Amino acid sequence: MEKVLKTAQVEKRALGQKFNVLTVMALNYSARNACDYSLNVTFFYNLVEKKIRTEWTPRDFAVMALGLTVCLIVVLANLMVMVAIFINRRFHFPIYYLIGNMAAADLFAGIAYANLMLNTGPWTSMLTKEKWYIRGALIDISLTASVANLLAVAVERHQTIITMQLHSTMSKRRVVLLIVCIWAVSIIMGLVPSTFWNCECDLEDCSTVAPLYSRRFLIFWAVLNLLVFFIMVAMYIRIFVYVRYQNRYASQHTSGMQHSQTVVNLMKTISMVLGAFVICWTPGLMTLLLDGLLGKDSNANSFEKYCLVIAECNSLVNPIIYSLRDDEMRQTFKQILCCICKRSARQQRGPPSVEIDSRLTEETHSCIQKSEEKATSTLRDTNNKEDSWAVPVV
Repeated sequence: MEKVLKTAQVEKRALGQKFNVLTVMALNYSARNACDYSLNVTFFYNLVEKKIRTEWTPRDFAVMALGLTVCLIVVLANLMVMVAIFINRRFHFPIYYLIGNMAAADLFAGIAYANLMLNTGPWTSMLTKEKWYIRGALIDISLTASVANLLAVAVERHQTIITMQLHSTMSKRRVVLLIVCIWAVSIIMGLVPSTFWNCECDLEDCSTVAPLYSRRFLIFWAVLNLLVFFIMVAMYIRIFVYVRYQNRYASQHTSGMQHSQTVVNLMKTISMVLGAFVICWTPGLMTLLLDGLLGKDSNANSFEKYCLVIAECNSLVNPIIYSLRDDEMRQTFKQILCCICKRSARQQRGPPSVEIDSRLTEETHSCIQKSEEKATSTLRDTNNKEDSWAVPVV
């Protein structure tokens, strides 16, 4: 009987220990998954062992100076593209509206990255969670809009070239709807981490690159952008194969020089588009994937800033590829810069202000009018060449 009692006591003691272990595990699990919104930004940075500097270093000043310089160039370049498309009637077509929207997205990216530069380093510890989420959301919205516009331009070029047209027959209403959808998707992608897909309720899921973001969200965002990249590659490869086939047939009726030059120009454009996208985005996307999959073991904090700068440079490359390869766009740029230079020269000469202002207004209008007249004549000449099909440069 005593043996039975002792055995029962031992079993009861063992069950009690197991119950205590399970209780502790449950409490730890609930503590990890409890949504404690009182935690500040510094707590999450310390959690993932991402150091916040207390003092500015020469390296920080160098990174900030480089970043702000890139932002200024990005804003000015894309602003020039938007003004050129606005004042030149030749650019009032769907492809140029999309390029203008891409320039707006890249301009917004420059502003968002400048905001990031002014709220980084030792200033990070002074940010509230709301300001930190806004800082990240601006970057996500702008870069997502830029990538979405790249895809929209690829789709538009695919449609027009496959149907052997110079410009898309898409109506203005559809273009506006497409632009609205691009910005709607971008805003949603920017607000997702701050609303529900973060690591405040699961501390083990915190990213090392963006400590308040969920690692699963970073994997999703990186895979989504890689998918967009592969879609663009497939579209441009199909465009190139189709145009090469058409040019082989057309070479029987046209000169071989024109056939060769058309293929070469198209190959250059495709190579520049895909090359710029790969160079600028691959480092950042791979960093996000490694951070999402490996966490702290990826050591992503040691090079994530440089990857972000490279991704931001894509906003500078876009207006060069899609705009400066157009002769008419270059001429419009020259006319805008000419008007600005003449205006600044007039202002340096001083009063009488009334006469100068009236003269400057007339001069500005005359510059714009000359640009529009030249664009109209160019468009008329283009429309008269309906018998010959030419591949438009992206």
